[in-house]
Amino acid sequence: MPELDLVDETFVVAAPAAVAAVVRDPDRWPVWWPDLRLSVFQDRGDAGVRWNVRGALTGSMEVWLEPCLDGVLLHHYMRCDRGDGRPVSRRERRRRQTHAKAIFWAVKDELEGDRRPGEPRTSH
Repeated sequence: MPELDLVDETFVVAAPAAVAAVVRDPDRWPVWWPDLRLSVFQDRGDAGVRWNVRGALTGSMEVWLEPCLDGVLLHHYMRCDRGDGRPVSRRERRRRQTHAKAIFWAVKDELEGDRRPGEPRTSH
């Protein structure tokens, strides 16, 4: 079992295809995770993407997009060990958790724009 086993969810009020386009954009991955090298092992289209992870961490990562109400529930999974074989510290685990949440909240902000809570989604 990997030492780093993270699970998180973020609700995004946007069409599944719009969220998938952002998550599947390979130009974003090195910006989001600069110390990781990701290679796709399953492109699930509007349902997300699964990667092999190398670099500072070794293992797998997934974003699964589940249509929900007028948006998408973005599920994020990271199952990795440190690339250098050392144990994953509590501090590192927390840093990875908050970093992932910041990434997906930024995706939410980008796609929802200035939509106010409770308002329907815009065209995308």
